[in-house]
Amino acid sequence: MEARHDHTHGADAADAVRAEIYGEDGVILASFLAHIGAAIADRDTLTLKRDVSVLHQSELGHLLEALLPEQRLALVELMGSDFDFSALTEVDEAIRLDIVDNLPNAQIAQAVQELDSDDAVYILEDLDAEDQDEILAQLPFTERIRLRRSLDYPEESAGRRMQTEFVAVPPFWTIGQTIDYLRDDKDLPDRFSQVFVIDPSFKLLGAVDLDQILRTKRAIKIEEVMHETRHAIPATMDQEEAAREFEQYDLLSAAVVDENERLVGVLTIDDVVDVIQQEAEEDLLRMGGVGDEELSDTVAATSRSRVPWLLVNLGTAFISASVISQFGATIEEMVALAALMPIVASLGGNAGTQTMTVTVRALATRDLDIYNAGRVIRREVMVGLLNGAVIATILGLVAGLWFHNPDLGFVIAAAMVLNMLAAALGGILIPLLLDKFGADPAISSSIFTTMITDVIGFLAFLSLATWWLHLGAAAG
Repeated sequence: MEARHDHTHGADAADAVRAEIYGEDGVILASFLAHIGAAIADRDTLTLKRDVSVLHQSELGHLLEALLPEQRLALVELMGSDFDFSALTEVDEAIRLDIVDNLPNAQIAQAVQELDSDDAVYILEDLDAEDQDEILAQLPFTERIRLRRSLDYPEESAGRRMQTEFVAVPPFWTIGQTIDYLRDDKDLPDRFSQVFVIDPSFKLLGAVDLDQILRTKRAIKIEEVMHETRHAIPATMDQEEAAREFEQYDLLSAAVVDENERLVGVLTIDDVVDVIQQEAEEDLLRMGGVGDEELSDTVAATSRSRVPWLLVNLGTAFISASVISQFGATIEEMVALAALMPIVASLGGNAGTQTMTVTVRALATRDLDIYNAGRVIRREVMVGLLNGAVIATILGLVAGLWFHNPDLGFVIAAAMVLNMLAAALGGILIPLLLDKFGADPAISSSIFTTMITDVIGFLAFLSLATWWLHLGAAAG
């Protein structure tokens, strides 16, 4: 690596480093990790600053996650003021907290002054209140007030995710005055796509897109070309709702206002992409019953997040077992039933999971509501019956040939149709009911859907088998 950097500079150096970081599969190369690890062990700050400083914040985040815990802390220490703290927004919460908890508050205070306000809040919000106060006390007054205001908004709200850096002008300014202001003021945000229009009390009046400013003559007043901000986001709005506004109206940025309609910040598309990814991951994890688990969590933390739902699942499993126990005599009389029961449970559970997954996602995106719920329920019932008929035909033929008993094939085929119908109804009705009563359908739908398919499947199969055996005994 030494010789390469003697002949490359700037963007070329960054590209050269990145080429040696990632393999074709997008995973950090072991050779680069070994190189950085050796530099950390040797406390070679020159090498670290040369090879790490050129990384994008997301790339630095990947590097931090790949390093050992003690190496992460040493890297931050050795990099000093050259360490990009925005990389901490790209790592798991456990890694971020491990790093900031081991840094002096004075260093964190110095670092957050260099960050956009939304990144600063993202780092500060997980710290203890005492540490937050100590860090904020070391910031300039204006910066301290802006960050405190964001931190006072509820977690996962638009106010927490917004940037407090924005561009705002009065309506009586001309386009020429606005352009001169944008060119000369050194305190404006680095990137923005809109100029907001406010009155003396900071109440939001409208906005002007940058392309409109560039296309308008200098003498025209802002109020003549501004448009109403029809999609202003309340600061207390849930971040998922705010992301839905961006998705529905194809927004690049949106003003964030307080309860008095005063402009307090701006939400941008890059923040919203992070929110969408975060919410999608949360829904996926909750459907698996693992809460907010992250890959960097400890064994104890991971176990604590998984055990509660496993215990609930154990309770529902006992319900299914109690159903089977009622048919002990039937199973003893025909052992083939025990071999076929797992097939009934497995197919019913998978069918229910398919319907449940589609339903939970549709509820999360608001595609499923009171207006189309009836139509969707009817569709899932028809799908359940159709799939049940297909699977039942195949399973009935296989079971009849396997055990040389056509009647047994008919019994399991009939049970499968009933189970697939129950799976379809359970997969859609359980999430709908949980959502109606204010519970998160992503958290508990899978357990109850599985319980229903197991209970109905076993009950239908064993009841039909019992009836068939009794019928055969009576005929004999």
